[in-house]
Amino acid sequence: MNKTNRWIYAIAGVIMLLFAGLIYAWSVLSSPIAAEFTSWSKGALSLTFTLAMSFFCIGGLVAGLVADKVKTRYIFIVSAVLFLIGFELVSMISSIGMLYLGFGVLAGLGAGFSYNAVMGSVTKWFPDKKGLISGILLMGFGIGAFIIGKVYAALLSSFGWRAEFKALGIIVFAVILIGAFIVRKPTAEEQKVYAVEDKETKKNTSEDFTTLEMVSKVSFWLYFVYAILLSAAALALIAQASGIVTETAPALAAGSIATIVGLISIFNGIGRVIFGGLYDKLGQKKTMLLNCGLFLVSVLINIVAINSVSLPLVVIGFIFFGLSYGGVTPTNSAYIMDFYGVKNYPVNFSIINLNLLLASFGGTLAGMIYDMQGTYLSIFMIMIGAVVLATICTLLIKRPAKGK
Repeated sequence: MNKTNRWIYAIAGVIMLLFAGLIYAWSVLSSPIAAEFTSWSKGALSLTFTLAMSFFCIGGLVAGLVADKVKTRYIFIVSAVLFLIGFELVSMISSIGMLYLGFGVLAGLGAGFSYNAVMGSVTKWFPDKKGLISGILLMGFGIGAFIIGKVYAALLSSFGWRAEFKALGIIVFAVILIGAFIVRKPTAEEQKVYAVEDKETKKNTSEDFTTLEMVSKVSFWLYFVYAILLSAAALALIAQASGIVTETAPALAAGSIATIVGLISIFNGIGRVIFGGLYDKLGQKKTMLLNCGLFLVSVLINIVAINSVSLPLVVIGFIFFGLSYGGVTPTNSAYIMDFYGVKNYPVNFSIINLNLLLASFGGTLAGMIYDMQGTYLSIFMIMIGAVVLATICTLLIKRPAKGK
């Protein structure tokens, strides 16, 4: 049979995730809200993002569970509607409860639905490029917050945040709805075409594991801990990034600080593509060890930058951090598909993403440590410990055998 141009689905998937990734732009989106509702504490506002991350994971899990029971198109349509209602609700908020419901619950669920549906559909077209396609798709999800966040901030003075949220709701709804009629899973025959290519490249293919079988394997939990440690370390830096820049260059303008901090997001997106491709070339263990090594280098650069009060070194350190953090997410996807098969990937992938719930406390912990110590060096020393433990987990991982 003739080969379908599978890159059409990849491009559509990237565009959809570009907009679904808006929930990660919370720090930019929330600034004008905080300025209007001055009685709301930073802690109360921060809970919005925590809720969004929690419901993002729940949405991904639900989408994975129904992936084989309903058409992917319907999952996308539900996602589009959730975003529309959620953002429209935010545009009309008068209480923090409405903000929690609109952005935290509805938009979080919508993002989780789209994220899992895109990953569960498009990756099946690329059994010979598991890592690369994961990296490309997740690049869209990663840099969407930066790109659209910049546009949002630039238009604030002209339209106001309420009008922008209303417009964003309509735009995200339209993009995901159109994508719902483009993105689809390959048929059994189409999968065979690319599965043949996979055999020709002599890549190892794994047996299919159910979710219960997967979570019973030591290899799963070793990787789960690895993902938590590295993600928590990265989120700890992201939470304190602007403070680190300010400490090394107190006279720097707010716009310049935002641009330097934004480098983490940009290189996070680039890192996702690079490490996704590396997974296909080098395999699981070498890619994970390389990622740990890059994390360690980035931590050491930042320690030297703080001690020497060097802004150029901070910039270099942030670039390395972005690249290294970008290596975690495509490895999540490629590892699950590589070790536990394609059949149950939508559910299995949503389970591995639950590491974000625990990793999200990395930023909170970093803030507490800074409040107690008054220095960022203690945070970086803990990061070194996290990288060492992640390296040990990597060395202990072995490919699972199918049990009875």
